[in-house]
Amino acid sequence: MIVDFARTLRVLSLPHPLAATEDPLEYLRGDATLTWARHGNGLLGFGEAARSTAQGPERFAELAAWTSRLFATADVHDAVGTPGSGPVAFGSFSFSKTSEQLSTLIVPELVLGFRDGAAWITWMTFDPAPDLTLEGALVRLEELREETSESHGARVSDVSDGSVSVEAYRRAVAAGVERIRGGEVEKIVLSRDAVVSLDARVPVADTLRELAVRYVDCWTYGVDGLLGATPEMLIQVMNGTARARVLAGTLDRRAGLEAGDAAATAELAADPKQRQEHQFAIDSLTAALGPLVTGLEAPSDPFVLQLPNVWHLASDVRAKLAPAADGSTPGILELLPVVHPTAAVCGTPRERAGEIIRELEGVDRGLYAGPVGWVDAAGNGEFGIALRGGVVEPSGTAVRLWAGCGIVADSEPEAELAETFAKMRPMFQALGAPLPAIH
Repeated sequence: MIVDFARTLRVLSLPHPLAATEDPLEYLRGDATLTWARHGNGLLGFGEAARSTAQGPERFAELAAWTSRLFATADVHDAVGTPGSGPVAFGSFSFSKTSEQLSTLIVPELVLGFRDGAAWITWMTFDPAPDLTLEGALVRLEELREETSESHGARVSDVSDGSVSVEAYRRAVAAGVERIRGGEVEKIVLSRDAVVSLDARVPVADTLRELAVRYVDCWTYGVDGLLGATPEMLIQVMNGTARARVLAGTLDRRAGLEAGDAAATAELAADPKQRQEHQFAIDSLTAALGPLVTGLEAPSDPFVLQLPNVWHLASDVRAKLAPAADGSTPGILELLPVVHPTAAVCGTPRERAGEIIRELEGVDRGLYAGPVGWVDAAGNGEFGIALRGGVVEPSGTAVRLWAGCGIVADSEPEAELAETFAKMRPMFQALGAPLPAIH
């Protein structure tokens, strides 16, 4: 949608008296709902007031400039005054600067926001006609929900290899290990895809709700056909404070069936390969953020994050954004190209790892492992890494799932392949698909 900047975006944010104690995901409806939610907090978007797209190395800067201009000229009445109220855009960005995939920011017409028991509603429109009121916003929300097509009860008809077959993945991992042992890189992250086909349209809202119920400690996301439940926060900015959750080092929860949970998690925490992989991810993030922050806090030892499908080595990083000479601090869209891609989804060193990934995978990842989340007019926002998810295919009746693993010198192709199956498990479960046998 091309925005005529001669027109003014009108924005109203007010407390929502009916939704404060309700589960946000109960409001989900239809295939196009914009979603960011965790622990009863988050944002849901309905309808579309505007969108912009970009490609290539400047995609972050171009979309940041578009958002800044649109929001700066908006006529805003915000009675809530919290991160995520006022003008908001949802976004998804391609993993690679060489990708043909469009990166997108979408300004919805209506937003429901939830945080710590409070709720609000935001109405955004270029239409000068309606009086922006709470009553009008609630009516318009229901109209948009009724207009949205919705599917239920679709059954899985087929599960197949994607562009990177199981055997191709084994070969890629073996080749990657040789490149690492040859000294080209210290770590690379290699991924593969699989396609789940259904007998009707993908039930996006139902799938998102199922993910949120099963993976409560993850951030459930949905933007323009990209959906999933990511355990990894790439970067969060709230009132001048930046936070990230870094994950690297993984063990399938099924290992606990044999060894017991305590023994399995202790093994993960002490494993030199897993610790090395995790440290690469921490070092890449802190090095990138360093010039832009003060008081950076990164733990010396990771904790073990327990999810229903896997355990991860995890670290939470926190820092204050350093002010520039004019007193301003960078917004979240300005930070994205600084921190993306991390070693957790690309490798070390970053540029060379990215080149080897493109060579060995031989396919455009598109939105997989790219940033996904939301931004407001003050530069606050949350962007996770698009993991444990998939993209609805153009047919609308299939989802392409992705999963990847960090490859280091001691990696074994069969073990890494098994890890990709474990990481695809959330989407297989949410779609009602059986987990394929490794072959």
